[in-house]
Amino acid sequence: MADAFDKNETEYMEIALLEARRAAEAGDIPVGAVIVDGSGKIIAQRYNEREAVGSAASHAELLCIEDACKKKGSWRLSDCTMYVTLEPCPMCAGAIFNSRIGRVVCGAKNPKAGALGSVLDLNSYPLNHKCAVRFGALEKECSALLSDFFVDKRR
Repeated sequence: MADAFDKNETEYMEIALLEARRAAEAGDIPVGAVIVDGSGKIIAQRYNEREAVGSAASHAELLCIEDACKKKGSWRLSDCTMYVTLEPCPMCAGAIFNSRIGRVVCGAKNPKAGALGSVLDLNSYPLNHKCAVRFGALEKECSALLSDFFVDKRR
């Protein structure tokens, strides 16, 4: 059995869920992301904006990484952890590796496009960076938000 998530991890994922709800309210797939630096300070938080912006690249993770890099004044985020409500796709996992994020905590697995273990595991390739990955933080809540969103979309 996996270790329980600590209070801070749960709180960070709750903030990511708030971001995901903002995406849903805007009509976008409800994914939210938060980046926390090594001191435990939130340095970025975003949600999917593909529909609002009309860009395939406006995923929560990419927007969050961009904001965190600006905040730190560096493209290297090696002391940071990303909390994301849905396992990142290949594009976002690539950005995670390229920004050198050290750790990713995922809410729900992504059985259709997950690139940190579900469909493929980019950590298993001989790339120049790997990140620690942990699944299941507020998994039920993250999964329910996505399921509810798609049920409503189909109506």
